[in-house]
Amino acid sequence: MTFDAFLVNREVLQSLYGKVPDLSEVRIRSINLNWRGPSVTLRVDLPRFPDSAPQEWIDEQMDTVQCQFRFLAVDAISLTEWDPPATAGIEMTPFGTERRMRVRTDGHGVEFAFDCSESVTVGHVSAFRKHADGSDGERHLFMSRVDSLRHSSLPAMDEKTFYER
Repeated sequence: MTFDAFLVNREVLQSLYGKVPDLSEVRIRSINLNWRGPSVTLRVDLPRFPDSAPQEWIDEQMDTVQCQFRFLAVDAISLTEWDPPATAGIEMTPFGTERRMRVRTDGHGVEFAFDCSESVTVGHVSAFRKHADGSDGERHLFMSRVDSLRHSSLPAMDEKTFYER
């Protein structure tokens, strides 16, 4: 099965890319573990900029799309390497009869795995211009109207409404 089969709201990425982009080589910016749920949220840079990006993103010379993937009902977490900047593929393999899957991110600077429900939500999609050192810059243009009204850059890591919902 492909990743988009697990996405609850795949239309968010389809509106930009036509189809959900391959996640075999993404930059993982952050891993957020939340005991409520329990859930895991991965903030990632997608592997390429969309051909049909919003005109505002093009006018502002943005070159990278970032989003969050939220996984629910998480257990059996294993984080054996975290040395950012981390680049990895995200693999999802269904197992059992209870609509569960195993998620693995394995690559340069990260080795992380967990089990979760077979539904993934994409959120907080934004574009930014990557700096020469790979950092994600100060300015982000968000796809969601609510995010764009609240944020012009990434909020601090303790901003619960951004990183935990």
